[in-house]
Amino acid sequence: MNTEQPVVSIRDLYMAYGTKTVLQNIDLDVYPGQIIGYIGPNGAGKSTTVKIMLGLVTGYLGEIQLFGQDIAKGDLQYRNRIGYVPEVVDIYDNLTASEYLTFIGELYGMSWEHANRKASRLMEQFGLAADVFHKPIASYSKGMKQKVMLISSLLHNPDLLFLDEPLSGLDANSVMVVKEILAQLAAQGKTIFYSSHIMDVVEKISHRIVLLNGGRIVADGTFDELKERNHEGTLEEIFNELTGFHEHKSIAEDFVSIVQDV
Repeated sequence: MNTEQPVVSIRDLYMAYGTKTVLQNIDLDVYPGQIIGYIGPNGAGKSTTVKIMLGLVTGYLGEIQLFGQDIAKGDLQYRNRIGYVPEVVDIYDNLTASEYLTFIGELYGMSWEHANRKASRLMEQFGLAADVFHKPIASYSKGMKQKVMLISSLLHNPDLLFLDEPLSGLDANSVMVVKEILAQLAAQGKTIFYSSHIMDVVEKISHRIVLLNGGRIVADGTFDELKERNHEGTLEEIFNELTGFHEHKSIAEDFVSIVQDV
């Protein structure tokens, strides 16, 4: 049993939109230094859970504590210890990276000078030339925009990081760099929620995998523990087994047959 205080503690979380239940009976404790592979089919409740923890969604039942603080009590200081990369990049691309990142830094209480200096150095580490730092983000490729989002999530040195498809658009070398960054952050005690549909990456980087289906946690453990319980070889196979999706081969066969219908 882990004797540390959990960074995230969720008890009996329930959320519904009208008559549609999105989350039910969610109990979860997450500890410092853990990379959590937080996965599930579309609509399973992953994004809703994260948005509740970020304070972006209210109206839930149950209790959520972050850093030992009940987030329902109204003290929003805990947000300064969180970083977030959403799946869909929503960025002010009329700004330059310098303008955008210093704006984000100041929102987290950093001085303009510190945020600008730190952002410039992080851009350089990501292989982005100094002149790019002062060009409009609208001129960036998808991969470059993703790097800016990653930098914005880490600029203020958060203790808790939520990443939704963080490798989207990155080249192979950048993927290796980001995976190593996450490993080193976890080794320093940072806690990371990692959501992705790329199961082989989740399998390799996660210390623990939490699988949601239909608003419930249907699996929680290391990859080896999940594999032992479900007698499946890969995380993708375990995912399909636990979510009841077995039609991928027949759908692919039908699809290909239609493609070949000339």
